[in-house]
Amino acid sequence: MARHQLQRLEAPSRQFSLFLHAAGIASFTASFRFLNSWETPMSSAYGGHYQFLTIIGLALAQITFVVGLLADITLSPSLFTVKNALSVFSAPLEILITVLYWGLCAIDKSLVFPPDFQLDFLPDFGFHAAPGLMLALDLLLLSPPWTVNAYSAVTLGVTLGFAYWVWVEYCFTQNGWYPYPIFDILSTWQRGLLFTFSSLLMSGSTMTLKWLYGKLNGVERFQKEAVKNPAGVRPKGE
Repeated sequence: MARHQLQRLEAPSRQFSLFLHAAGIASFTASFRFLNSWETPMSSAYGGHYQFLTIIGLALAQITFVVGLLADITLSPSLFTVKNALSVFSAPLEILITVLYWGLCAIDKSLVFPPDFQLDFLPDFGFHAAPGLMLALDLLLLSPPWTVNAYSAVTLGVTLGFAYWVWVEYCFTQNGWYPYPIFDILSTWQRGLLFTFSSLLMSGSTMTLKWLYGKLNGVERFQKEAVKNPAGVRPKGE
């Protein structure tokens, strides 16, 4: 399969691409193994650990990298295309999780974790930093450019953000408490503002990743597409 002219490294391939995807899968699997051995009230609650946006993002990252690894092993263009489509969802979501988590921790870590369930650095990094870093590397080095415009990014961010809000509120009706302490502090309209802000932040992360792709690969006009470009339209010369 011919590599896209804006794609920095060969992918799918049995070299660096395979190594990155295998390393990512190992990291994500270690996080899930830790989660399965970590006894908390959340373990037996309705929705389990999947009430956390962090775990939903981790699962999407795992699926994306498994498909990417299979593409590397088989050198399948079809699987490579599926991996790239999945990364449109998983990469911005993981960047959002990383920014929100560490931002809130800088203010007060008890907003995201009760004091009795604080994580040590390695599992904390594995849940809240490694997936975003791995997916960003996959996008910037091993993927063709996204053909996603600003409108599509906002639509995607708002859809995922409010879908998660509905899921969290439904779990609350079953359990009587929220997965993140900050949700208990905020009123309903304040939670709505938080989810709206998070949705727009995810949209911004999509456009930022697209801009960084153009910056890293030295394509000035591709950077401009991060602000305005019809989906599917490529710069001249491609």
